Amino acid sequence: MRRRTFLTTGSMVALGAGFAACAPNPKPGLTPLRPRVNLAPVDASWDRIIRTTVGLRPHRDAGFVLKADKLDDKLLVHNYGHGGAGMSISWGTGLMAAEFASQQPGRRAAVIGSGAVGLTTARQLQRRGFDVTIYALAVPPNVTSNMSLAGFTPYSGLVVEDRRTPEWDAQFTRAAAIAYRQLQLLTGESPYGVSWVDSYQPTDELPRPPQSAPPRPNLQAGLIIGPEILQPGEHPFPTKYAIRRAGIRIEPSIYLDALVRDVLMFGGRIVMKKFDTARDLMALAEPVVVNCSGLGARDLFGDQELVPLKGQLTVMVPQPEVNYQTNGGVRDEQLPPGSLGLHMMPRSDGIILGGTSERGVTTMEPNEAERKRVVDGHIELFTAMRARGRAGVRT
Repeated sequence: MRRRTFLTTGSMVALGAGFAACAPNPKPGLTPLRPRVNLAPVDASWDRIIRTTVGLRPHRDAGFVLKADKLDDKLLVHNYGHGGAGMSISWGTGLMAAEFASQQPGRRAAVIGSGAVGLTTARQLQRRGFDVTIYALAVPPNVTSNMSLAGFTPYSGLVVEDRRTPEWDAQFTRAAAIAYRQLQLLTGESPYGVSWVDSYQPTDELPRPPQSAPPRPNLQAGLIIGPEILQPGEHPFPTKYAIRRAGIRIEPSIYLDALVRDVLMFGGRIVMKKFDTARDLMALAEPVVVNCSGLGARDLFGDQELVPLKGQLTVMVPQPEVNYQTNGGVRDEQLPPGSLGLHMMPRSDGIILGGTSERGVTTMEPNEAERKRVVDGHIELFTAMRARGRAGVRT
């Protein structure tokens, strides 16, 4: 199961459909149609690494759970299992969870969990007049959400295609649209660490447009900008083409701290507490309980379909002059089974290198073989990019 499913399933439909309309098709020997894009190469080297972090994404093959239930006389709302898409769509699933909560007359709610899903759910409840208390084992920066690459990737590691249902599709479509709009409103000169950034995918071969309609609707329609195909000589990468898109970047350390401040500023409380069973929730005073416990729902509510997808990030010293993302490397076609393509995201806390997903692995120790693959792959990519710039290659 690849975490960034959007690069290998549904979005390829959108990608292929966009080629005919947006991709220049120069004949061999002609000069590029547009000026060459100049980008500062990442100074990728082992001696610039400052840390490696590990997180366990809460994945369900059938997708996230968003529903209302009863726990004796309490209203229990489930909002968990977002895989690698929790940072992307939590404003949407949080609003929908708050709508479930609003079906009863009381306006006091307990939220279980303080990751991105729990914090945004708490804010959506507060916006609807709820007095909110978050109960959690840990708070930022010690939550899984802090360990994410964090861009707007709403379909990332979220669902296995043949497990989708029309009902789940409808929930996802609404949640993603709500979250996309909310994140757009947080960009710019704001304290949330949310911004727009161009993403480049270096490649020697362009995906072929689909020959027939997909068996299921493309859930990312309207959520992806582009693609724009840069031809040879129009980009600085050591590949024939580069696929460019504009996307939203989220800096977890800034974003999550800002959400905590908002929850507290609007009267919320955060209580450090551990629950061993669902029955323990009965001791809470709040008549509404919203379960945003992520992987914790496996033990707390017996959801055996939850499985961890272990991911790790290696971080290098920040480079303020680097303000673009890359997806892929020069040897991604040689990936071992189950591995992801390379991902680089520049943030104020460092240059983030990712591209791992290990299903069912719970150890929090870095996988050294995967770390070497990711770091060496980025060194190869950006060394070649730098050499190409020194040589003045334009065609």
